[in-house]
Amino acid sequence: MISELSVMQFTLPDRTMSAMEIFHFVREADCYPNTSIAYRILFTMPVTVASAERSFSKLKLLKNYLRSVMSQERLNDLATLCIEKQLLDEIDIDSIIDDFACRNARRKF
Repeated sequence: MISELSVMQFTLPDRTMSAMEIFHFVREADCYPNTSIAYRILFTMPVTVASAERSFSKLKLLKNYLRSVMSQERLNDLATLCIEKQLLDEIDIDSIIDDFACRNARRKF
């Protein structure tokens, strides 16, 4: 790994490059396998840590004193909705409400 990095240092262009640009350079050169693996690990590590921390912080917000009596299934569903908020924002809520209203209108009281 150290020898790969020293050789790569001399082959890189003489300008400031971002980590992603260096990674693309390493992938195109296809002669630095250990460096390529190290960059792939570097790019995936922050994503996994951030998503796990975000999940636990959302769960902490949901599970407070007022909601401590809810069932585990409902808590899991609410946590999933909070964690996947970006996907939830893309859903057309009006069509879901209309569908739900039509189904409830058929019930006989």
